[in-house]
Amino acid sequence: MRHHNITDREMSWLSFNQRVLELAEDPTNPLLERARFLAIFSSNLDEFFMVRVATLMSKLENEVTAANVAGFTPTELMKQVSIQTNALMARQSKIFYDEIEPQLKNVGIEFVHWDQLDDTERVYVTKLFHDRIFPVLTPLAVDPSHPFPYISGLSLNLAVMVKNPASQEEFFARVKVPEILPRFIATAKNGSTRFLPLEDLIAIHLQELFPGMIIQDHYTFRITRNQDMDLDEEETEDILTSLEQELARRRFGPPVRLEIESGVDEKLVQKLAEELKINPENIIHIAAPLDMTSLNKIADLDFPDLKFDRFRSRTAKALSEVDQEDPDLFFSAIRQGEILLHHPYESFTSSVVQFLQSAAQDPHVLAIKQTLYRTSGDSPIVEALIEAAEAGKQVLAVIEIRARFDEQANVRWARKLEAAGVHVVYGLMGLKTHAKLSLVIRDEANGLRRYCHMGTGNYNPKTARVYEDLGILSADPELTEDLTKLFNQLSGFAPQSKYSRLLVAPSTLRSGLTERIDREIINHKAGKQSGIQLKLNSILDEGFVAKLYEASQAGVKIELLIRGICAVQPGLKGISENISVKSVLGRFLEHSRIFHFVNAGNDEYWIGSADLMGRNLDRRVESLVRIDKKDHQHRLQEIIDLGLSPESASWQLTGTEWEKVSTNSRGEALLDVHAAFIHLYSKDR
Repeated sequence: MRHHNITDREMSWLSFNQRVLELAEDPTNPLLERARFLAIFSSNLDEFFMVRVATLMSKLENEVTAANVAGFTPTELMKQVSIQTNALMARQSKIFYDEIEPQLKNVGIEFVHWDQLDDTERVYVTKLFHDRIFPVLTPLAVDPSHPFPYISGLSLNLAVMVKNPASQEEFFARVKVPEILPRFIATAKNGSTRFLPLEDLIAIHLQELFPGMIIQDHYTFRITRNQDMDLDEEETEDILTSLEQELARRRFGPPVRLEIESGVDEKLVQKLAEELKINPENIIHIAAPLDMTSLNKIADLDFPDLKFDRFRSRTAKALSEVDQEDPDLFFSAIRQGEILLHHPYESFTSSVVQFLQSAAQDPHVLAIKQTLYRTSGDSPIVEALIEAAEAGKQVLAVIEIRARFDEQANVRWARKLEAAGVHVVYGLMGLKTHAKLSLVIRDEANGLRRYCHMGTGNYNPKTARVYEDLGILSADPELTEDLTKLFNQLSGFAPQSKYSRLLVAPSTLRSGLTERIDREIINHKAGKQSGIQLKLNSILDEGFVAKLYEASQAGVKIELLIRGICAVQPGLKGISENISVKSVLGRFLEHSRIFHFVNAGNDEYWIGSADLMGRNLDRRVESLVRIDKKDHQHRLQEIIDLGLSPESASWQLTGTEWEKVSTNSRGEALLDVHAAFIHLYSKDR
């Protein structure tokens, strides 16, 4: 019996990844972009297994039998997840073989096997094998004197069955396909670019790895390991060192999934499963090639006609006249009025990166305070902080070294920043710092003035090109005072801070949003204007799902734009009839969060880093900022309106079923939201 009218988190996430797969299936998307969506689907699924399925498996191991809020016991959920993932991977395989591969071949991009190569190609790849590949390979045998080898997560492997011709004994061996070499080896023939999978080339030369043995069989397989971090912060003296130890241990996390080439002898599968201690429901048989994340490399090929039209972000209007070399002018542009930024349509580099570079180079700047959650390896932002510290400015970096899958990079940056004299702190015990904040203190003629940036996305110039995010640059004294308090809370002790333009988790965010939903209910009952519009990555928190159901039952109209997980079930009789949910996916990753409350006609808008998930509300430092300028509010409303418009293509949710809506009743294609924004920003606005 399912209850609560809440959709399970894992099932809803699988629906989200199914929408990504549908982008790969959509023939109106350019061919190489469809290949890229297959790669994104795969890497999403890898992460899902490493973290979510891993958590589920540890519940099973600890014999947890209680049902979750959506009414699933861990055993039932595991079964459902297994059914769904198998079905989705079969669909992925089908779309690759039936459409993507043949259509790529038609345009001169061909996947080939050894037996399809001509002599010239064979000579070329064989030489490559001997020069570049053979020396890197390590064949590992399994016999009484060689234990079963450690197999790293997400690596591609060849399992080889060999036989000793003298003793007739059979052995199992494993050859890891090296990750440092390109997965597809390019050759050319008759104007076509042809790609031979690296594992094929290795397989054809197996005899050289096991001279004197008979190669009986070989197949590819790949395992996914538990990558969920488990840091006991109460016990730890030094979070950096313990994280480094945990990272080392995590390489040996237990396997949570075995992907194996279909058509393999069942006895071999059993043997592998036994050695890896993996259950049958976590074994997925798929047609080779395994690991489609490598299709990213194919999608990167230089075939402009097979991709989305090139797009250049433009500098935000308020900054477009500013000489980027002159920090004085940059800060004066912010003083003239708060600037709203919409990435990737408006450039991240000429706004946020420039803000920090100006601060680092400006002799009038005394201090910079900055949160870093995920940043890129060669980040100009980190470079700017180092430059500022070396110039003698006070620099504080609040680094979240537990940002999942970026831990290793963030540990390295933390060490590098410390070496340059930056004050590095790791936020608050037990709470991840997810807020996106930057504060600059500048000495000016009339005394000290503070400037800030707040956003919905990470300080990462690489992802800023494909993530849709919002931000503001501001010199508003009220807001910069708020940020000063918040940074003091992060670096020192200031738990009782009161904020005027911010809602901050874990202290005021949940209560602040709840009060605002309650206010809409009261206004509606009093006959005043009411309504709620939320644009989020995810809504999962039971408290807020219940609160929105309560508002819907009171008659408040609620419109949700949710990219990923959605626990809300709209359109249920007597429960959620006034709630509608849409999802927009496509060229860019929708990542901004907007909260709009009609508030009896005195509309309130907030943007920030928080989704409505328990972890964002209770276990992270998050912040939302109220947007007060009328023209900024109009721009936020425009983003919401375009996403919700019946003229825009989207997925629509009814109960738990998502339906793709891409044409109108006359069969004409609906507007692509991202293309519409590219067009909008190409005009002078």
